[in-house]
Amino acid sequence: MVQTISTHEISFRENVDRMVNRALGYIGVDKGMQDEIKACNSIIKVSFPAQLDDGSFKVFTGYRATHSDHRLPVKGGIRYASNVTSDEVEALASLMTYKCALVNVPFGGSKGGLQLNPRNYSEGELERITRRFARELINKGYISPGENVPAPDMGTGEREMAWIADTYRQLHPHDINYLGTVTGKPVATGGIRGRTEATGRGVQYVIREFFRHPEDMARIGFTGSIAGKRCVVQGLGNVGYHAAKFLQEEDDAIIIGIGEYDGAIINENGINIDDLKAWMIANGGTKGYPNGTYVENSKAVLELECDILIPAALESQITRENASRIQTKLIIEAANGPVTAAADTILKEKGILILPDFYVNAGGVTVSYFEWIKNLSHIRFGRMQRRLDEYRADATIQALEEMTGKKVPDALKADMLRGGDELSMVRSGLDDTMRDGYAEIKDAMLRHNIEDYRTAAFVVSLEKIAYTHKRMGM
Repeated sequence: MVQTISTHEISFRENVDRMVNRALGYIGVDKGMQDEIKACNSIIKVSFPAQLDDGSFKVFTGYRATHSDHRLPVKGGIRYASNVTSDEVEALASLMTYKCALVNVPFGGSKGGLQLNPRNYSEGELERITRRFARELINKGYISPGENVPAPDMGTGEREMAWIADTYRQLHPHDINYLGTVTGKPVATGGIRGRTEATGRGVQYVIREFFRHPEDMARIGFTGSIAGKRCVVQGLGNVGYHAAKFLQEEDDAIIIGIGEYDGAIINENGINIDDLKAWMIANGGTKGYPNGTYVENSKAVLELECDILIPAALESQITRENASRIQTKLIIEAANGPVTAAADTILKEKGILILPDFYVNAGGVTVSYFEWIKNLSHIRFGRMQRRLDEYRADATIQALEEMTGKKVPDALKADMLRGGDELSMVRSGLDDTMRDGYAEIKDAMLRHNIEDYRTAAFVVSLEKIAYTHKRMGM
């Protein structure tokens, strides 16, 4: 009798809970506390009409979930996608809770989604839809600077965040902190420099930190640096594009495969990320790109032999069905939940290391935290100390030149005299956060004799959340 292996996958929310359950045994809390930590606090479903360009009306459905408000405000993006479900939103909200705890950002976890494909609507239609969706959430207490602060996610960006902030301002004209209602806004309307690329930049910093640990690299046979490592990236949206661009231009990685919604491009000699992105913008997709081989099955790119695989698209892309065919040494989960719980077990058995999503993509919420602080303090970073930094550096340079009798090289002098502006401070804070996160994960691995990074990362988060719950008497 031939046995068949079931390819059935549990839901996204169940996948997250299953991975959390693996870590809960290490932190020594009772069943009631475990259930309390995992439970979604609340979720709202709204349906509302919006007018289209032809004068007709269409009803749209959206969700906003608050997983945990043990810290306020709760934080999490709003995504626009035709397949948004309540289960997905709850799962993403829970990941936000664990993510914020892991990287010491004092927020609870939330997430929102609207069932629509933004490619099918004009800018005017999207503005009317977004403002109406925002109004529904604001009026029901699911958006405010002190309680629930959205950010961009798949299908949304700084444009949509500016519309939401303005809608809140119209409804609450006397709230001077209205810009803190959302993060990921344009810099000109209260945003912060470095937020757009923050998640992709954070992915780069995570990989750099991994390569600073020879003992971790040795587990998968890596030596040297990122330079020359063959990388595959699934998804060339905001996160995937910036991660691939920075790794290629600043770390000399070779991007051999890019997967997108309409297919994949493969080139063993390397793909110029900016060139491919420009082609996609001009032609609406990857098909026909002349500097690589086009493959219609986008998910096939996940199975390419490579050193580093970066899933940066949707959840549940590597499942029990294709996990055995994955040919990489290191998976960097830039997307939320790209590897299912069943696939995670298979990949570990194959000796593939996985750096988990709620650590890898924490760059976005980290810089969102910086933006939120900027909005509430009503002052940009660097305004009070930048010139002071320059004066001190100039005095140091003059002292060095007087003592040595030699001129400081112009390039070094210019670098020393450059005071800490907003962008440099954001990047410094982001880099520090990702390094600290890695150190805490490593510490948990040693303290509890844990082999995989995901379980250790959950242990770090759950210990902090459980401590907060106990201290607050929750």
